[in-house]
Amino acid sequence: MAGYGLNNEHHLSVVLQEKFISEGYKIEVVNGSVSGSTSSGGVNRVEWTLSEPNIDLVILGLGANDMLRGIQPKETKNNLEKIIKIAQNKNIKVILAGMIAPTSYGLEYKSNFDQIYSDLSKQYNLPLIPFLLEGVALKPDLNLSDGMHPNEKGTIIISKTLQEMILKNISSN
Repeated sequence: MAGYGLNNEHHLSVVLQEKFISEGYKIEVVNGSVSGSTSSGGVNRVEWTLSEPNIDLVILGLGANDMLRGIQPKETKNNLEKIIKIAQNKNIKVILAGMIAPTSYGLEYKSNFDQIYSDLSKQYNLPLIPFLLEGVALKPDLNLSDGMHPNEKGTIIISKTLQEMILKNISSN
C-alpha cells in the first residue's frame, strides 16, 4: 500500500518499520508499492524491485486496483503468479495479502476475483492474509473521505496484521 492521501510518516511501510524498531526487531521494511498500481504494473517492476540484495520476504498485496478497474480475474491471477514465481526463483519468501471484490461487477466476477488469493496460496504453499483490509474496509472512521483508502488509524490496524504475519513467517525459518 503506497500511502495514498497520507503524509509520509503515516504510510504503511513507515508505520510498520517504526513498530519493528520500537519492539527491538532488526527488520528493514522497503516500500515497493506504487499508488494506483495494478498487477501488470507489479509484473513490470518485479525484477527491478527484487534485484536489491538481502531481500528475504515480500508481501504481495496487488489486485485491488485491478478489481476497481474491472480487469478480468484470470489476468490478475496470471500476473500475481508471475510475480510469485520470480520471487521464489530468487529464494524470496512470499506472503500473499488478499483482497475481496464487491458485487458491483456481478456475483460471478466477485466469486472469480475472491478465489484468486486462496487458489494461489494453496498452489504455491504461501502464507495468506485472506483480506488485507479486514477490520478497516467500510469503516468511515478508519478510511479517508473516499471510503477506499485507509487513514492513519486504518494503517495502524493493517500494520498490526502484517507484523503478526511477518513475525510468524520469519520465526518459522
